[in-house]
Amino acid sequence: MEKEVRIKVPRYKQIALDIASRIANGELKEGAKVFGRSSLAGEYNVSPETIRRAIILLEDMEVVEASLGSGISITSQKNAHKYMESYQNKESISSLRSEVLELLQKKKAIEHEIMEIIDKIIDYSERLKNTNPMNPVEIAIPEGSKLIGLTISESKFWQKSGATIIGIRRGKDLILSPGPYMEFEDGDKILAVGDTEIIGRAQEFMKTTL
Repeated sequence: MEKEVRIKVPRYKQIALDIASRIANGELKEGAKVFGRSSLAGEYNVSPETIRRAIILLEDMEVVEASLGSGISITSQKNAHKYMESYQNKESISSLRSEVLELLQKKKAIEHEIMEIIDKIIDYSERLKNTNPMNPVEIAIPEGSKLIGLTISESKFWQKSGATIIGIRRGKDLILSPGPYMEFEDGDKILAVGDTEIIGRAQEFMKTTL
């Protein structure tokens, strides 16, 4: 079962956002003084240190001003709105990043599964290559081959061998159904289909490109 990526927002940030929201909607007025840290700690059921960290965030955005012995003063409703917008933008970016990470993890898992299936197909095809012309055969591009740097179309692979390229294994990646403009690279392994005679011509063609 796939794990869902969740972002846990620290409690002090939640409190800072809640206070900013109360200021923005007018519940707490500009110029007014709010409870001290101890009272806010009791209201939110957290430690005074958590409240201190929340207030620092609001002070940095000039939403409130805290002074020793004088409590916490509300300085700007406008800045409270700005703080909320800034927070929402950051959360949106963070959420999108998490979604991208989750999709990349899924993509990696799918590619791994595809490669395992292709490996099985290749293994079976080696055993049954004389019984089914649609079993793919893996052919490595020789080192120093003139094919390197050419596109599939430029190489005239199909015209000269009759084999159809259905994939290219490149390192740990598997490129399925490569288009005619896909360039061959050093170390590539071609997955081709065709009957025994056609695959033989394809292998000979690869050797003649040195």
